[in-house]
Amino acid sequence: MKSFLSIAYLICLTGFTSTAQNPILERYISEGLQSNQALKQRQLDYAVQLSALKEAKGLFLPGVSLNARYTVAEGGRMIEFPVGDLLNPVYSTLNILTASNMFPQIENESFSFYREKEHETKVSLVQPIFSSELIQNYRIKQNYTEIARIGVDRYKRELIKEITKAYYGYQKANNLVALADTAFSLVKENLRVSQRLFDNDKVTIDAVYRSESELSKVEVQQAKANYMLQASVAYFNFLLNRSLDASIELANELPVPPKVSLEDASLMAMQNRDELRQIEQYQQLNQHVTKLHRGSNYPGLFGVVDYGFQGEEYSFTQDDDFLLASLVMKWNLFQGTANHQKVQQSKIEGEKLGELYSETEQQIRLEVINYYYAVQAAFESVQSAGKQTHSALRAYELISRKYVEGQSSLLELIDARTSLTSAAANAIIARSEYFSQLADFEYAMGANSLENYQ
Repeated sequence: MKSFLSIAYLICLTGFTSTAQNPILERYISEGLQSNQALKQRQLDYAVQLSALKEAKGLFLPGVSLNARYTVAEGGRMIEFPVGDLLNPVYSTLNILTASNMFPQIENESFSFYREKEHETKVSLVQPIFSSELIQNYRIKQNYTEIARIGVDRYKRELIKEITKAYYGYQKANNLVALADTAFSLVKENLRVSQRLFDNDKVTIDAVYRSESELSKVEVQQAKANYMLQASVAYFNFLLNRSLDASIELANELPVPPKVSLEDASLMAMQNRDELRQIEQYQQLNQHVTKLHRGSNYPGLFGVVDYGFQGEEYSFTQDDDFLLASLVMKWNLFQGTANHQKVQQSKIEGEKLGELYSETEQQIRLEVINYYYAVQAAFESVQSAGKQTHSALRAYELISRKYVEGQSSLLELIDARTSLTSAAANAIIARSEYFSQLADFEYAMGANSLENYQ
């Protein structure tokens, strides 16, 4: 009886404690942000994007490659060199002028275009000087990286909300189990009193049967409450990546109404919600993609330096080396209408993103309004449930004394006990619902700051 009354009394308390002052919950949230497996997967996605950004940045640095080629050739084109046709008339004239045969007649020469053996070993350095494609590619990677980072922060805020709701869900289940246990003890005591009154011929046997029936009902309530408790324990520990049956510490905490106005809450949401920040990044990304397609019409300029060795045999001497320095321009003058169509597609995607941004703003405003009034209603429910529990408690105390004294019927006692149990359960549920709605409201505003859990 004492434990039942103490639980009911606790529910009736009107003191206020802010949710931000619950160090136990904050500790659990910090633990969840460190160990949650789904969050780790998103952090790995962010790490991948960071690596891709560094890769894109590296494309601005010179590329150095070593190329070696050894060729064996046979056949192919023959190069005719008419050296005889060019020099023999001259030599004949010289022989006549000198009255001698000092200048013999020579044959035309011919040689293969391909040498039988040839090697070329060189180091090539290519330095981009201007490339619109590289510039826009780097900016696109920056946007993807920022989108991934915002995605991590967004999931962290969602995780804070889920851990908070799961914590209060466990608190509700724990209190309902305690309530069911004390109700069981109370009904068992009623059965004992009814049996004693029957033995003393003060009540009929139906009072005993009714008490036994009520005991069976409470046993069912106990089973349901214990099931809810075990499920809430497992889910909370799952979010924290702990053993599913690990114990959970609770703090005595009572609701306090939020002091933010609806206008300030909406303004805060517009400034803080990660969904809007992500869409803004996608809009910038779309702009860079459009510039990337347009940049295909611009020339690219590269500096190329080759240093190496050539010859029929492998020989690396000063007589075999060579050095080439080039300034290379690449300009795609015509590719049909492909680039133009890609630019048009990007513009359309940009318009879609603008519509999505406006729609998301409206959805967020709607969420803030709904949760703002839901929190207000939930707080009123807590106050009302507390008053109902207080009244039910006083009524039960009076009827219980009358029943023991034989001045009240068992039916009145059962009704008073049922009313008190129902009122206490409603108060427990209402308080849990308030904290759950408050967590949703704080998420809608973007008020669950991540800096508190670094």
